[in-house]
Amino acid sequence: MTRPHFIYNTIRYLIDAPVLIGAFFLTRAIFPKLNEGATPNQTLLYIGSAILAWYISAQFSKIYQDLRSNRFSEEIIQILLTLFLFTFVHTSFLFYIRGSVNFSTYFLAAFLSVSFVLILSFKYILRKLLHRVFYKGELLEKIILVGSTPAARDFYYTINNHKYYGYKCIGFLDDEIKELNGCRYLGPINLLPEILENEEVDEIIIALPNTYQQEIRKCIDAGDYVGKRVRMIPDLSLYTSSNIQVNNIGLLPVINLRSLPQDRWSNKAIKRVFDVVFSTMFFVLIGWWFMPIVALLIKLTSKGPVFFKQERWGLNNKRIICYKFRTMYVDSPEQDKDGNFLQASKNDARITPIGKYLRALNIDELPQFWNVLIGDMSVVGPRPHVTPLNLSSIESVNQYMLRHLVKPGITGWAQVNGSRGETSAPGAMQRRVNYDLYYIHQWTFLLDCQIILQTIINLIKGDDNAY
Repeated sequence: MTRPHFIYNTIRYLIDAPVLIGAFFLTRAIFPKLNEGATPNQTLLYIGSAILAWYISAQFSKIYQDLRSNRFSEEIIQILLTLFLFTFVHTSFLFYIRGSVNFSTYFLAAFLSVSFVLILSFKYILRKLLHRVFYKGELLEKIILVGSTPAARDFYYTINNHKYYGYKCIGFLDDEIKELNGCRYLGPINLLPEILENEEVDEIIIALPNTYQQEIRKCIDAGDYVGKRVRMIPDLSLYTSSNIQVNNIGLLPVINLRSLPQDRWSNKAIKRVFDVVFSTMFFVLIGWWFMPIVALLIKLTSKGPVFFKQERWGLNNKRIICYKFRTMYVDSPEQDKDGNFLQASKNDARITPIGKYLRALNIDELPQFWNVLIGDMSVVGPRPHVTPLNLSSIESVNQYMLRHLVKPGITGWAQVNGSRGETSAPGAMQRRVNYDLYYIHQWTFLLDCQIILQTIINLIKGDDNAY
């Protein structure tokens, strides 16, 4: 880690203490009657126990790990997890010192709420300040990329198009290929020791095939010799259909190919209960009054039914009827002149005036909460595709059918990562499937919560691919 990043992470770690102190006094200012009679010593003891409880909780939630490559929605989930642990640790401390403090339970509840808002706000501000610095070209960690595999190309594309990751690739090494998405070619792999002596490098990223064992060993030794951090992008293409977990047995790394998380009955039960509760809450709190308004607007602006029913593929390739609000004119063509399925595109003439806004805000998807209730879909999962699109993608997209190993969802990992809308561009469908497979293999309940949160954030920010 570079010195500037060390300073940034130190500030990020230490700032939570004054934020908690500020949260305490802000809570006391907002709710003065909740802590009447508290002495200065009691106040000091309460604040001290809160700070200690927070940092203990943070060690378990790992909130201070490097999160610059993660979305803010992931950090929000970690903050919530930390706050959950903090509540238990802090209340435990208060129980043991209950004879020395005079603060009510209501004050604790208010303090927790204010702390969450302040910590969330300061984390967001720090993140945005760091992004601004990155976009100015400062504090970027300089890396060398060894290899030109597809994974190396994806890695370079990612860090080059998303500056907020904080990396700058100064060039790549390869024995055969001399072109990599415009990245500077530095020469063959054996020049790495010489380049490390002459270039300012913070990290080495090795992206070589597994068969290059000797070259990989030499690269690691070259990095160790000059004290540079070395990381690898493993060539695991043979195992992309499995859930991969790397463990150590002694000093030997072992790759475990496990069953999918959602194959376990306990995880299935958790996900199903969440789906039923979430969709029921939607209908009780929002759907009963909002959906009739949308239906009326559709009726007033175009002829035809309010709802649009379409066959799609669900779990284990089972055909399901997917419900949506109608956003296109009745009898709009579904195929082009060559007989290919006609996907919705930007400025599509088939979309009604009100349909444009319904699609942009994802309101047209709301009837699918009924699909969730009856068990055809889940709140989170790979988006279901229409039958013609499935049939055309089976042969052209690698491991396409594996996305049907779980229930489809109203929103998904691909959608919150920008892979939504039209898939006619080369590689667009493969990119979406890759995101879907990642979700299937790495599913956790917290990941579902993160995706829902990121979906809400994207709705507020707007999405250029929503049309």
